[in-house]
Amino acid sequence: MLSGRRLDLLDPSPLDVEIEDIAHGLSRVARWNGQTGGAWAFSVAQHCLLVRDIYHGMRPDTQSRWLLAALLHDAAEYVVGDLISPFKAAVGRDYKALELRLESAIHLRFGLPAQLPDKVRKDIKRADRAAAYFEAISVAGFSEEEAKRIFQKPRGLACPTIRPLSPSRAKRAYLSAFSELISD
Repeated sequence: MLSGRRLDLLDPSPLDVEIEDIAHGLSRVARWNGQTGGAWAFSVAQHCLLVRDIYHGMRPDTQSRWLLAALLHDAAEYVVGDLISPFKAAVGRDYKALELRLESAIHLRFGLPAQLPDKVRKDIKRADRAAAYFEAISVAGFSEEEAKRIFQKPRGLACPTIRPLSPSRAKRAYLSAFSELISD
Protein backbone atom coordinates (compact mmCIF):
# COMPACT_ATOMS: atom_id res chain seq x y z
CA MET A 1 0.00 0.00 0.00
CA LEU A 2 1.11 3.59 -0.52
CA SER A 3 1.12 4.07 3.25
CA GLY A 4 3.86 1.46 3.48
CA ARG A 5 1.54 -1.11 5.07
CA ARG A 6 1.72 -4.67 3.81
CA LEU A 7 -1.69 -6.29 3.89
CA ASP A 8 -1.83 -10.08 3.96
CA LEU A 9 -4.83 -10.87 1.75
CA LEU A 10 -5.31 -14.33 3.22
CA ASP A 11 -5.11 -13.17 6.84
CA PRO A 12 -5.67 -9.40 6.90
CA SER A 13 -4.92 -7.58 10.13
CA PRO A 14 -6.87 -4.48 11.16
CA LEU A 15 -3.49 -2.97 12.08
CA ASP A 16 -2.52 -2.94 8.39
CA VAL A 17 -5.62 -1.04 7.25
CA GLU A 18 -5.31 2.72 6.69
CA ILE A 19 -8.15 4.99 5.61
CA GLU A 20 -5.85 6.89 3.25
CA ASP A 21 -5.10 3.65 1.38
CA ILE A 22 -8.80 2.85 1.18
CA ALA A 23 -9.73 6.33 -0.09
CA HIS A 24 -6.87 6.35 -2.58
CA GLY A 25 -7.69 2.92 -3.96
CA LEU A 26 -11.46 3.38 -4.11
CA SER A 27 -11.11 6.75 -5.85
CA ARG A 28 -9.24 4.97 -8.66
CA VAL A 29 -11.43 1.88 -8.97
CA ALA A 30 -14.11 2.36 -11.60
CA ARG A 31 -17.69 1.21 -11.11
CA TRP A 32 -19.39 -0.36 -14.12
CA ASN A 33 -15.97 -1.53 -15.38
CA GLY A 34 -15.35 2.07 -16.44
CA GLN A 35 -18.29 2.02 -18.87
CA THR A 36 -19.72 5.35 -17.74
CA GLY A 37 -20.18 8.72 -19.35
CA GLY A 38 -18.25 11.81 -18.37
CA ALA A 39 -14.65 12.91 -18.27
CA TRP A 40 -13.90 10.57 -15.36
CA ALA A 41 -14.94 7.05 -14.47
CA PHE A 42 -17.54 6.85 -11.72
CA SER A 43 -15.46 5.55 -8.81
CA VAL A 44 -16.24 3.16 -6.01
CA ALA A 45 -15.39 6.01 -3.61
CA GLN A 46 -18.25 8.06 -5.09
CA HIS A 47 -20.53 5.03 -5.00
CA CYS A 48 -19.79 4.59 -1.28
CA LEU A 49 -20.61 8.25 -0.65
CA LEU A 50 -23.87 7.82 -2.55
CA VAL A 51 -24.79 4.70 -0.55
CA ARG A 52 -24.06 6.55 2.70
CA ASP A 53 -26.32 9.43 1.56
CA ILE A 54 -29.16 7.11 0.50
CA TYR A 55 -28.90 5.12 3.74
CA HIS A 56 -28.99 8.35 5.74
CA GLY A 57 -32.06 9.43 3.77
CA MET A 58 -33.74 6.11 4.55
CA ARG A 59 -32.71 6.18 8.22
CA PRO A 60 -32.22 9.86 9.19
CA ASP A 61 -31.88 9.02 12.90
CA THR A 62 -29.27 6.31 12.45
CA GLN A 63 -26.10 6.37 14.49
CA SER A 64 -22.93 7.72 12.88
CA ARG A 65 -21.28 4.32 13.26
CA TRP A 66 -23.81 2.76 10.88
CA LEU A 67 -23.34 5.61 8.40
CA LEU A 68 -19.62 4.83 8.66
CA ALA A 69 -20.46 1.19 7.90
CA ALA A 70 -22.36 2.36 4.81
CA LEU A 71 -19.38 4.46 3.70
CA LEU A 72 -17.10 1.44 4.18
CA HIS A 73 -19.47 -1.12 2.65
CA ASP A 74 -17.24 -1.67 -0.42
CA ALA A 75 -13.94 -0.75 1.24
CA ALA A 76 -12.44 -4.21 0.53
CA GLU A 77 -12.46 -3.20 -3.13
CA TYR A 78 -9.48 -0.94 -2.48
CA VAL A 79 -7.50 -4.19 -2.58
CA VAL A 80 -9.52 -6.57 -4.78
CA GLY A 81 -11.17 -4.14 -7.21
CA ASP A 82 -14.82 -3.91 -8.17
CA LEU A 83 -15.89 -7.19 -9.69
CA ILE A 84 -19.34 -7.35 -11.22
CA SER A 85 -21.77 -9.63 -9.39
CA PRO A 86 -21.97 -12.33 -12.11
CA PHE A 87 -18.17 -12.63 -12.06
CA LYS A 88 -18.10 -12.86 -8.25
CA ALA A 89 -20.65 -15.67 -8.45
CA ALA A 90 -18.56 -17.48 -11.06
CA VAL A 91 -15.42 -17.21 -8.92
CA GLY A 92 -17.32 -18.74 -6.03
CA ARG A 93 -17.12 -19.02 -2.28
CA ASP A 94 -13.37 -18.59 -2.01
CA TYR A 95 -13.65 -15.04 -3.36
CA LYS A 96 -16.54 -14.22 -1.01
CA ALA A 97 -14.60 -15.61 1.97
CA LEU A 98 -11.59 -13.44 1.08
CA GLU A 99 -13.82 -10.38 0.72
CA LEU A 100 -15.48 -11.07 4.09
CA ARG A 101 -12.11 -11.41 5.87
CA LEU A 102 -11.01 -8.06 4.43
CA GLU A 103 -14.33 -6.47 5.38
CA SER A 104 -14.04 -7.77 8.95
CA ALA A 105 -10.50 -6.39 9.33
CA ILE A 106 -11.66 -3.01 7.98
CA HIS A 107 -14.63 -2.92 10.34
CA LEU A 108 -12.50 -3.79 13.35
CA ARG A 109 -9.89 -1.17 12.39
CA PHE A 110 -12.50 1.58 12.58
CA GLY A 111 -14.41 0.45 15.67
CA LEU A 112 -17.26 -1.42 14.00
CA PRO A 113 -18.25 -5.00 14.74
CA ALA A 114 -16.59 -7.52 12.41
CA GLN A 115 -20.07 -8.52 11.21
CA LEU A 116 -22.77 -5.88 11.12
CA PRO A 117 -26.17 -6.46 12.73
CA ASP A 118 -28.59 -8.00 10.22
CA LYS A 119 -30.90 -4.98 10.15
CA VAL A 120 -28.03 -2.59 9.41
CA ARG A 121 -26.55 -4.92 6.78
CA LYS A 122 -29.91 -5.30 5.04
CA ASP A 123 -30.59 -1.54 5.08
CA ILE A 124 -27.14 -0.81 3.64
CA LYS A 125 -27.75 -3.46 0.95
CA ARG A 126 -31.05 -1.78 0.10
CA ALA A 127 -29.26 1.58 -0.22
CA ASP A 128 -26.58 -0.14 -2.33
CA ARG A 129 -29.21 -1.50 -4.75
CA ALA A 130 -30.85 1.93 -4.95
CA ALA A 131 -27.47 3.49 -5.74
CA ALA A 132 -26.91 0.92 -8.50
CA TYR A 133 -30.28 1.84 -10.04
CA PHE A 134 -29.54 5.59 -9.92
CA GLU A 135 -26.02 5.09 -11.27
CA ALA A 136 -27.35 2.88 -14.08
CA ILE A 137 -29.69 5.59 -15.38
CA SER A 138 -27.42 8.54 -14.58
CA VAL A 139 -23.96 7.48 -15.73
CA ALA A 140 -24.02 3.91 -17.12
CA GLY A 141 -26.32 4.42 -20.09
CA PHE A 142 -29.29 2.30 -18.97
CA SER A 143 -32.82 3.27 -19.87
CA GLU A 144 -35.18 3.54 -16.91
CA GLU A 145 -37.04 0.48 -18.12
CA GLU A 146 -33.86 -1.60 -18.34
CA ALA A 147 -32.66 -0.40 -14.93
CA LYS A 148 -36.08 -1.20 -13.39
CA ARG A 149 -35.94 -4.72 -14.79
CA ILE A 150 -32.42 -5.41 -13.53
CA PHE A 151 -32.18 -3.42 -10.29
CA GLN A 152 -35.78 -2.55 -9.37
CA LYS A 153 -36.69 1.09 -9.06
CA PRO A 154 -36.27 2.31 -5.47
CA ARG A 155 -39.54 3.39 -3.88
CA GLY A 156 -39.80 6.74 -2.19
CA LEU A 157 -36.34 7.94 -3.25
CA ALA A 158 -35.60 10.69 -5.74
CA CYS A 159 -32.70 10.27 -8.13
CA PRO A 160 -29.77 12.37 -6.93
CA THR A 161 -27.54 14.30 -9.30
CA ILE A 162 -24.61 12.07 -10.14
CA ARG A 163 -21.51 13.41 -11.87
CA PRO A 164 -18.25 11.49 -11.89
CA LEU A 165 -15.43 13.27 -10.05
CA SER A 166 -11.72 13.16 -10.71
CA PRO A 167 -9.91 10.62 -8.53
CA SER A 168 -8.36 13.37 -6.41
CA ARG A 169 -11.75 15.02 -5.74
CA ALA A 170 -13.40 11.66 -5.01
CA LYS A 171 -10.60 10.81 -2.57
CA ARG A 172 -10.93 14.14 -0.76
CA ALA A 173 -14.73 13.76 -0.53
CA TYR A 174 -14.38 10.23 0.84
CA LEU A 175 -11.79 11.26 3.45
CA SER A 176 -13.92 14.25 4.46
CA ALA A 177 -16.99 12.06 4.97
CA PHE A 178 -14.90 9.56 6.95
CA SER A 179 -13.49 12.33 9.18
CA GLU A 180 -16.98 13.64 9.95
CA LEU A 181 -18.33 10.21 10.82
CA ILE A 182 -15.38 9.01 12.87
CA SER A 183 -15.38 12.17 15.03
CA ASP A 184 -19.06 11.84 16.00
